[in-house]
Amino acid sequence: MSADRRPRLDTPRETRRPLVRRPTVDADAFGVFAESFARYMGTAKFLLWMTMFVAAWLAWNTLAPTDLRFDEFPFIFLTLMLSLQASYAAPLILLAQNRQENRDKVLAEQDRRVNAQSQADMEFLAREVASLRMAVGEVATRDFLRSELRGLMGDIEDLSRRAPGDEPGP
Repeated sequence: MSADRRPRLDTPRETRRPLVRRPTVDADAFGVFAESFARYMGTAKFLLWMTMFVAAWLAWNTLAPTDLRFDEFPFIFLTLMLSLQASYAAPLILLAQNRQENRDKVLAEQDRRVNAQSQADMEFLAREVASLRMAVGEVATRDFLRSELRGLMGDIEDLSRRAPGDEPGP
């Protein structure tokens, strides 16, 4: 192959445009819908409505006159409808779980940051308290000052009792 036929590496390829344009879907709006649908499907209200629907279906197709029944005994159409509902419900529930997992990851990361900051703050405060304890240990206490003042007052009283010409004692 000659050098002029090879594509140049510094030139981007032309992109092919799709023949059919794909529909765009707002992922966030669809995710909110999926979460609300999954939340509703997990309620007793949904189970009650679904049970009433299936019971009405079975009752109609069992007790109604033969010419008014639309789904005979093996209830193939009911099975098809329930399978269709389940085939849509499962991905919607998974989508809702994925969104919840993403939210949980974000919250866990925020909690981790807050915990790290709290730990750093606590270590700082522990160092400050330790330095204050050391500083307080070097400060004269009230009892020490009182005892020193009493001693000085005693010395002053001793000096004042002596006669002006007396020699100070040992």
